Amino acid sequence: MQMKNNTPASQEKCIIRLLLYHFGVNLPVMVASYPVFRHMGMQSSLPFPSWNVILTQITFYFILEDFIFYWGHRILHTKWLYKHVHSVHHEYATPFGLTSEYAHPAEILFLGFATIIGPAITGPHLLTLWLWMVLRVLETVEAHCGYHFPWSLSNFLPLYGGADFHDYHHRLLYTKSGNYSSTFTYMDWVFGTDKGYRKLQALKNAGVENGGKQM
Repeated sequence: MQMKNNTPASQEKCIIRLLLYHFGVNLPVMVASYPVFRHMGMQSSLPFPSWNVILTQITFYFILEDFIFYWGHRILHTKWLYKHVHSVHHEYATPFGLTSEYAHPAEILFLGFATIIGPAITGPHLLTLWLWMVLRVLETVEAHCGYHFPWSLSNFLPLYGGADFHDYHHRLLYTKSGNYSSTFTYMDWVFGTDKGYRKLQALKNAGVENGGKQM
């Protein structure tokens, strides 16, 4: 979606930082949170839960994560927090998949809360927890990949954000970007923080229609 490419050096920097964050931040948090999940009722033995239970819980996680992530992300775009915390993630104005988890350690903990609070409340089966984490990682990698594919979910699900929605967020100044949502876009729509993006989309669509009429 953007013509600019990241240099090999910047990609290497991202990979090294991610390794440090995963082993220095994510892994200790996972180990420390395990007793909490067990206390809340998480199971790891057979039988596996039914698909109805799995899908219901994961749907709840997406809704809750979207709500909490939106407000957390919006707070990170206030002047002080952006300068000292969130600007690390925005070092890459042209994001690629791995930059989805490239962030200040404080941000990893802050926004990571939105991802784990749902499972912490419901105490799911370990299978459900793993599936939720896989879906969440795939979603955020796709949102940062820099490509809008014909098979992207945003082409089929009206409320799904996807790469085009989030790429807009990275291209603009932090005070004007909007598009703070995580997976689905309804929070930005409700609070009017996607107006710039929707205007741009309307102009693009109008240009396509006018081009088609001239042909």
